[in-house]
Amino acid sequence: MKWLSKDQALTRLSLKNPVHFLALGFGSGLAAKAPGTFGTIAAIPLYLLMAPLPLAWYIGLTLVSVFAGFYICGKAAHDMGVHDHGAIVWDEVAGLLITMIAAPAGWIWLLVGFGLFRFFDIIKPWPIRWLDAKVEGGFGIMIDDVLAGVFAFICLQGLVWCVS
Repeated sequence: MKWLSKDQALTRLSLKNPVHFLALGFGSGLAAKAPGTFGTIAAIPLYLLMAPLPLAWYIGLTLVSVFAGFYICGKAAHDMGVHDHGAIVWDEVAGLLITMIAAPAGWIWLLVGFGLFRFFDIIKPWPIRWLDAKVEGGFGIMIDDVLAGVFAFICLQGLVWCVS
């Protein structure tokens, strides 16, 4: 299948392994092009399941996704033998969940949040780029997307405030 990555490092992972399955964003990270974008898209159904929850539950589950992500991403990277391989997209899943904390209901807000998160994840303004380059392991894989999610969250909430 042309749309799947043929990267040799991916042969060291298995979608049958729950850690690898999550690290690969339910398989979305296997996309040959733009795996981070596909990983963010894969986060949308999870967000839609979590959105109706009370805010405290949503934040709690988002924190679980972040802290579990330190292990998930680190373990997958170790098993692949590659630090922060593009197919590891659990960090994008957590980043979108952070972006969407307390977001108003509606597809427009989800699309704006998605766009803001992808913008900050791709552009990597300071200190995101510095952390991405300097911090190793699962924490290093996650931290740039956590911060991109925080930046996107701030912008999204600013937009919500402006239109309210």
